[in-house]
Amino acid sequence: MALSSQEQPTAPAPPQPPQASEPSIGDLIGEIGQDVSQLVRTEIELAKAEIKQESAKAGKAVGMLGGAGYAGHVVLLFGTLTVLLALANVMNPAWAALIVTALWAAVGAVLYMTGRERLRAVNLKPEQTVETLKEDAQWARHPTS
Repeated sequence: MALSSQEQPTAPAPPQPPQASEPSIGDLIGEIGQDVSQLVRTEIELAKAEIKQESAKAGKAVGMLGGAGYAGHVVLLFGTLTVLLALANVMNPAWAALIVTALWAAVGAVLYMTGRERLRAVNLKPEQTVETLKEDAQWARHPTS
């Protein structure tokens, strides 16, 4: 006589492993992965901030060099005007144009020198990021020190 499915004896349930009070190796590896991921994201954000700051400085310096280029263009225009007026009439209008040309030349020289110095001061290497990466590598080699 066959037993119905309700009457068949059931196997005892396997014993449950005891709950460990310490996290498993998988949990620890997962946490390390999350920490490394967060560290990389933080370092990338720091690098972006540094590059943005240095780019702004470079933009201002390039703007000054552009101003120097414009001033150079104006020097050429006034110089040409000076030569034309000097040839047409060797009187006061030519001397006035020459004085204006000299002023624009001085403005162009000041803008050029200032822009060049500021451009030399720009450093696009993210110094803080490089330093923290070195510190992170040192910590990774010797985490207990």
